[in-house]
Amino acid sequence: MGRRGLFGAAGTVAAVGAVSACGGEPPPPQEVRRGHVVGSTDDVPEGGGAVFSHSKLVVTQPEEGEFKAFSAACTHGGCTVQEVQDELIHCLCHGSKFDYTSGEPVQGPAKDPLEAFTVTIEGNDIVLD
Repeated sequence: MGRRGLFGAAGTVAAVGAVSACGGEPPPPQEVRRGHVVGSTDDVPEGGGAVFSHSKLVVTQPEEGEFKAFSAACTHGGCTVQEVQDELIHCLCHGSKFDYTSGEPVQGPAKDPLEAFTVTIEGNDIVLD
């Protein structure tokens, strides 16, 4: 196979992989470690949030002292959401956005909400219930 054919085949394989990754079912949810510290309240601004990738959770603080936790796995393709900005949880993989108070999708392609979890605050620690 010539160089041109080799690069053409590689491009086709990459394109097929990208399409199948976007169109398939999301992976099963990650195991949640209840009773463990997710992060610090100091990292979660009021009116915003933070992604704790090691815990696979995103924690928001819509109002002072009110903390909400959601799975950080986008319900569209399973990518980890990357940021909380302008009262939305953003998945930059395919452009989905979720309400930071409910986890409900407000912009697709995701159609299902992020899985919600409850947390308890112990000092500055955010602990998954």
